[in-house]
Amino acid sequence: METLTHAPVLARFGYAASDPTRARILLALADAPAYPSDLADTLEVSRQSISNHLTCLRGCGLVMAVPDGRRSRYELADARLGNAIRDLIGVVLAVDPACCAPDGTCVA
Repeated sequence: METLTHAPVLARFGYAASDPTRARILLALADAPAYPSDLADTLEVSRQSISNHLTCLRGCGLVMAVPDGRRSRYELADARLGNAIRDLIGVVLAVDPACCAPDGTCVA
């Protein structure tokens, strides 16, 4: 296990949030911990897809699995991530459409 701070943390968060499904998982977990099957149902994606995305988020250090009997519940690895996510969704950006595509990728 490696501990990261500052710019590497932002880079990991940016990578994780760059995928729409992972971003939706992070938003859901910012509200409350959840089981993978519940996330799949809520987000209307397959359980396999949720599992793959949770593996990525866990590898990035953003979420953790908490054993709960025979199941695992997922939650944000640090409560401050929830605050950061809630703060970020309140940000309004003025973007140049010639530079940024609707999906957020740079086109310049």
